[in-house]
Amino acid sequence: MTPAAIVVRDLRKSYGTHEAVRGVSFEIAAGEVFGLLGPNGAGKTTTVEILEGYRRRDGGDVSVLGHDPARSNPQFRERIGVVLQQSQLFANLTVREIHLMFAGYYERPRAVDEVIELVGLREKRDARVKTLSGGQKRRLDLGVALVGDPDLVFLDEPTTGFDPAARRAAWEMIRALRSLGKTILLTTHYLDEAEQLADRVAVLREGRIVREGTPADLTGGTEETEIRYRRDGREVLLRTGEPTRVLNELTTQALAEGRELEGLTVRRPTLEDVYLLLTAEEDDA
Repeated sequence: MTPAAIVVRDLRKSYGTHEAVRGVSFEIAAGEVFGLLGPNGAGKTTTVEILEGYRRRDGGDVSVLGHDPARSNPQFRERIGVVLQQSQLFANLTVREIHLMFAGYYERPRAVDEVIELVGLREKRDARVKTLSGGQKRRLDLGVALVGDPDLVFLDEPTTGFDPAARRAAWEMIRALRSLGKTILLTTHYLDEAEQLADRVAVLREGRIVREGTPADLTGGTEETEIRYRRDGREVLLRTGEPTRVLNELTTQALAEGRELEGLTVRRPTLEDVYLLLTAEEDDA
């Protein structure tokens, strides 16, 4: 059985009278990519900051790589890498100089040029930070997080501000990390990103986990398939748990009448559909 990299039991955190995290429990296996999803204010950032050791919890038990992050030590710090939503690195240093500086904080860092290659900044290795684009700065953030060769990487909205091509490149980079055996905790607002990258996801709403499982588990939990087509200029929408039978009936009838099923589409719910359903109650409140 794969050992757990992170174990969280009944995690709680309040700010004054506001309960930001209310009894959250989950486990992340070593080598797994785990997506933590939820709208703003759901408790994602608080949960992640507690796991990173940057915020103290009010209750519950937390183990990260066998350590309690509230009593973190240098050995724990060397085993984690953190990519924050926003960061400010030294603008006048070059990409390689930044990596060398952070590598100096670790006892056994990865080779700097190897990390620069991994995050796709080889052509910018001698460029100053202030000259980088937004997407290139995010790659630099990731490189800084990886230079210590961590076992566990926290990725907080890693592709925010990326264009579609840069996002796809970042996805390949994250897949490469998984292939190296790294454990990854990913927070993202892009549901297609979680669906593509995460082995499992948990959806937070108002400080609680309302659903957890693989993306396929979450989307498969909704039995209905949507079938859409146009007839006489009007769109027809059918929802059914028996798409094969319904499609057979529709196509048989259309063939008998010598007509096409115009605009025919068949789709199962995506992770985004399920996410919106799970978080709708909060949005409506």
